[in-house]
Amino acid sequence: MNGLLHATRRHFFSDCGLGVGKMALAGLLARDALAAEGPRAVTGPLAPKPPHFPAKAKAVIQLFMAGAPSQLELFDHKPKLAEIEGKPIPPEVIGGQRYAFIRPDAAVLGPQFKFARHGQSGAEISEMLPWLAGVVDEIAIVRSCRTDQFNHAPAQIFMNCGFGQPGRPSLGSWVTYGLGSESDELPAFVVMSTGGGISGGSANWSSGFLPSMHTGTRFRNAGDPILNVGQPDGADGRLAADTLGVVGALNRTRLAADGDPEIATRIASYEMAHRLQTSAPELMDLSQETPETLALYGCTPAEASFARACLLARRLVERGVRFVTIYHEGWDGHSDVAGNVRGNCEKTDRASAALVTDLRRRGMLDSTLVVWGGEFGRTPMVEASAVLGRSKGRDHHPNAFSMWLAGGGIRPGVTHGATDELGFHVASDEVHVHDLQATVLHCLGLDHERLTFRHAGRDFRLTDVHGRVVNAILS
Repeated sequence: MNGLLHATRRHFFSDCGLGVGKMALAGLLARDALAAEGPRAVTGPLAPKPPHFPAKAKAVIQLFMAGAPSQLELFDHKPKLAEIEGKPIPPEVIGGQRYAFIRPDAAVLGPQFKFARHGQSGAEISEMLPWLAGVVDEIAIVRSCRTDQFNHAPAQIFMNCGFGQPGRPSLGSWVTYGLGSESDELPAFVVMSTGGGISGGSANWSSGFLPSMHTGTRFRNAGDPILNVGQPDGADGRLAADTLGVVGALNRTRLAADGDPEIATRIASYEMAHRLQTSAPELMDLSQETPETLALYGCTPAEASFARACLLARRLVERGVRFVTIYHEGWDGHSDVAGNVRGNCEKTDRASAALVTDLRRRGMLDSTLVVWGGEFGRTPMVEASAVLGRSKGRDHHPNAFSMWLAGGGIRPGVTHGATDELGFHVASDEVHVHDLQATVLHCLGLDHERLTFRHAGRDFRLTDVHGRVVNAILS
């Protein structure tokens, strides 16, 4: 019977999401729930923990370009595609590759934009990334990424959780499980979104089978970051504190009797919600930023945008938040890939580069890892369908795509890996998704083979039984 009660409680307060806001924001991360009776302890499950080995990075900002940007229009210039545009790729190149919306014998589509080399590193990138060109010597471009998934939801979940189906902990959850948080006033793992729906949904920031205090907390990009956290009309601080004390005492009594970690999460959620009444307004008040900083990001303080989210991400990390993910949706260029890339670059390029610049000038880049990329790449072949109203687009392509990283532990000014002359297959230095995950953890001082959690009778890890650290891009 107790097991049934525990399962029902977890489902109600975590899996269903009904606890968010009015029911104590059960997904919020906080320090040890048992510390409510006195000064907050430093030994709770989200207190800072030592890494496995000395770390370069203390925090991560993940810029997730959901929908999958076209690497062929941004980072991986392929003049050969222009030469054979309109012709099919040889069947022996394609092999048994599957596609979501095109036939394997679809015609080649050449690059839609010009490329040029920039900086002392001579990195070659698209004319659609003029702001990134200005910081290209600060970043490492990886052109040889590969994934196992070719549809959006499983590919996004795979990129975040190391597995293509919901139910596993996300990267941010593993990081907070391994390292804890340096913030008492804000969640350890924050998620923001600047577009439409995210195909993989909340599975992308789920704690899976880890305690739910490691679940990512969704912040809104404008106004109150979380609804229903502020004190209701007629309530004052004393009433809120008294209510929290009574509810906390009851929950601690139950926790002592049952030992259910989800009760600890519930207590911590109430306490974090109470602290957010003070910390959240201060965080969101961009009037504290200089006009120069706002101009750097291209940010309007009160207007929701990718630029504003990037600036908030810097402010979150500055305040001790361990992991921030910003999802910018809309990169799914099945039609008019040139227009898709142009529009999304206009929204994201300046702010992405500004984030790197701002972190550097504040002395934070060496301790903050920035990761930019989507869930897979786009095909060298064109997608065109009169029935679907599509033309000059590109389909999903898991075999080869590009990402960039900067900051804590990353060697700046390098381009790693290469694809074949058609941009179809990785030709050298392949970086699988599990390799990328292992590398991110390594920058944080975590050994991906040692960061495990026992569940269902065996030890699990983010990288499953795979993954290797990409030492070539490390400083």
